[in-house]
Amino acid sequence: MAGTRNAATLGTRKPDSRSTAAGGAVSGLAPADKAPAFRLALDTGENVSLASLKGQPFVLYFYPRDDTPGCTREALDFSAAQKKFDRLGVKVIGVSKDSLESHEKFRRKHKLTVALGSDPETSAALAWGVWGEKTLYGRKFMGMERATFLVDAGGRIVQAWRKVKVPGHVEAVLDAAKALL
Repeated sequence: MAGTRNAATLGTRKPDSRSTAAGGAVSGLAPADKAPAFRLALDTGENVSLASLKGQPFVLYFYPRDDTPGCTREALDFSAAQKKFDRLGVKVIGVSKDSLESHEKFRRKHKLTVALGSDPETSAALAWGVWGEKTLYGRKFMGMERATFLVDAGGRIVQAWRKVKVPGHVEAVLDAAKALL
């Protein structure tokens, strides 16, 4: 549709002093940085954006793919802690390149409670610096880094976890979210 803006155009960033990695990803988001703009369709039928979350702290966690062992464990762990995040007033959103249909199937299969955002054009992933070259068994390919960002109510990154290892990760994020109080 002519004249409409999609998630790909809304997730772009203006150039700044950070370095730009392969694929246009901005690398090095760090505490106190302003959170990059994004807009995502959620598997709940809603849309979410940085602007819609203004005044509310949130966790944005990026993961490679629905229904793979590490991604499933991470989503189950965030779902198990969902009520604790809710009590803190912190919204949790998982993001991958997967379609909304894939997210809905993933949610139903594992009874997930966290919202899952679809980033098929990787615009949010690029803006947040988590889309780039990966290597698996000697093969290079473009993919999503497992990374998590805690953002305060003012839209500033409080903490960034890069190249996340799943065991114990959600507890670390929850502890950091508690420190926002």
